[in-house]
Amino acid sequence: MTAPKTSWVESANDGQTHFPLQNLPYGIFSPAGGAPRVGVAIGNQILDLAVLDDAGLLPAAAKGAFAAPSLNRFIALGKPVWTETRERVTALLSADDSKLSGDAALRGKALVPMSAATLHLPVEIPGYTDFYSSREHATNVGRMFRDPENALLPNWLEIPIGYNGRASSVVVSGTALHRPNGQIKLPNEARPVFSPCRKLDYELEMAFIVGKPSNLGEPVSTADAPAHMFGLVILNDWSARDIQQWEYVPLGPFNSKTFGTSISPWVVTMDALEPFRRDNPAQSPEPLPYLQQQGRNAYDIDLEVALQPEGAAAASTVCRTNFKAMYWTMAQQLAHHTVSGCNVRIGDLMGSGTISGTTSDSCGSLLETTRNGAEPVTLADGVKRGFIEDGDTVIMSGWCQGDGYRVGFGEVTGKILPAR
Repeated sequence: MTAPKTSWVESANDGQTHFPLQNLPYGIFSPAGGAPRVGVAIGNQILDLAVLDDAGLLPAAAKGAFAAPSLNRFIALGKPVWTETRERVTALLSADDSKLSGDAALRGKALVPMSAATLHLPVEIPGYTDFYSSREHATNVGRMFRDPENALLPNWLEIPIGYNGRASSVVVSGTALHRPNGQIKLPNEARPVFSPCRKLDYELEMAFIVGKPSNLGEPVSTADAPAHMFGLVILNDWSARDIQQWEYVPLGPFNSKTFGTSISPWVVTMDALEPFRRDNPAQSPEPLPYLQQQGRNAYDIDLEVALQPEGAAAASTVCRTNFKAMYWTMAQQLAHHTVSGCNVRIGDLMGSGTISGTTSDSCGSLLETTRNGAEPVTLADGVKRGFIEDGDTVIMSGWCQGDGYRVGFGEVTGKILPAR
């Protein structure tokens, strides 16, 4: 095994950090007393790109893009600038380069301890779409609520199912959310009641951020789709199951989803994920021509979910799964999204849908893990959970495992507060 290339930032070299030299994800942060700006995560530090830009160390084509409260201005410069910037930052942080490491004054301004920074939503999100692309998840849910022998609806194997979500309530990791209120139809009651959600759930997802816009009326092919993706985040699509069960027929989720969607603060670029491409899952029947794909569009990303009740000494892991088994790929999702002529914009967020395996400990939602609350999961301290209770914190994490290093996403966390 060849030793991975190292950084002069020592915390980036331990083999376990999510942010080694091979990753360099982008985010928006503010140092104490400072304004939000673009940073890159390296070990337990943040590299302030606005400082490096002012020092003339970053590409001229990106001048002025980093002293901004979102990544949108940088993303809009296009892939050649993304690539050049990544190469320049990689060189500046490499152990064999002293241009930054040897300048104590500049280094002191450019490196900010992650523990001393505030992380913000990384992009302005003009639109948010959520898909339903895990065959295992769709099958698990279908068996629970429909004929177990016909768990998948007839259209599921033909099109990447999706719905348009609410971009205004997408929040960054660490943002607490209140339990939503809504209409709930109780068994044996003629009419619904208005009540706080009684079956609050998480949904473990990945999401890609659109980096290249498309024009109205011009579909994006599966071959061209990867060029429209800037990077990925972990996404928690919080779900009020009882509100959803009553409202989703005939037009799909509404208030059961709109109250909040959490994403991780660091955007891992497609360049960093390139070594972790995998073969696409087998699909039968063969998709229609516009959904057929060449190349490898699946990604090997290990994912975990943990749950920590208020006052608990530690979080308990309740799910371990992997992104690579998703039936519909991101390229197919984008091709289907635009085949009608729908245009996409820079910063659009595209959720994968819940990522589940075939066993209860690989399910990306409590709905599946606990069989709609009937078989509660037992946490490390003996506490049981059918669904999320007030004060609970959900912690999702994910990473790609390389030879001696990880390309990780950090965490997306969220605590549930009582209903208002």
